[in-house]
Amino acid sequence: SMMIYKTNDQVELMRQSALLVSKTLTEIAGTLKPGITTLSIDRKVGEFIKDHQAIPSFLNYNGYPFNSCISVNDVVVHGFPGPKELIEGDIITIDIGVILNGWHGDHAYTFAIGDPGEEVMKLIQVTKESLYKGIEKAVAGNRIGDIAFAIQEHTERKNGYGVVRELVGHGLGRKLHEDPQVPNYGKRGSGPKLKEGLVLAIEPMINMGTRDVYTEDDGWTVRTNDGKPSVHFEHDICVRKGKADILSDYSIIEKAEKTNPNLFTQQILQPLN
Repeated sequence: SMMIYKTNDQVELMRQSALLVSKTLTEIAGTLKPGITTLSIDRKVGEFIKDHQAIPSFLNYNGYPFNSCISVNDVVVHGFPGPKELIEGDIITIDIGVILNGWHGDHAYTFAIGDPGEEVMKLIQVTKESLYKGIEKAVAGNRIGDIAFAIQEHTERKNGYGVVRELVGHGLGRKLHEDPQVPNYGKRGSGPKLKEGLVLAIEPMINMGTRDVYTEDDGWTVRTNDGKPSVHFEHDICVRKGKADILSDYSIIEKAEKTNPNLFTQQILQPLN
């Protein structure tokens, strides 16, 4: 695979792109409540990105017709925004990409509208934890398989969840998808070696039940085969020695999430040590 390493200056530009996604998710987090449509969320996403002199990278990407992907309940990824109103107990993943100064940011966050129940809250928490466990392995000298194994270990082996096989994380840069692919399952010590300056979108997509998924007739919407919920968290990171540099920022999203009375939050909001 042809991996493109970024200079420090380029990483700083990518940080601005990643942070614009974080700021957009934060803006949306403040507005989430039962009764709003996913299409109204998508419109706000588009406006916010354009107001910040950036371009929504998903819009018209391979013909994708919206600014964002909004995946509710059993939708794994690539859900189409639409007229359906959110209700109490829904979980919603908002996945956003931007192009700012020629560089992509691309990350996602799963929110709970009202109380979806203990089992679903645990799925959200474990998936989010697994993202940080993967990021812990994203250091120079390790391999892609080390990230993949850490995510699979925490979600599938320890908690019995289904790790989606068909969809993976990826390199990120001037293009939305660059080499290498970053699966959420795999063997330690396998795959491409990680070197400083590699920017990755790490994104566990974890199902409560079966790992098996299908794509709807629209060619985009991916759902779980058993109709059980799926959770998706994604950060943009840069590989460094000793510790990955997380370019996106969950802390601002979490603050908005905690102050919105319509949202339920995980017990663990900090990366694990």
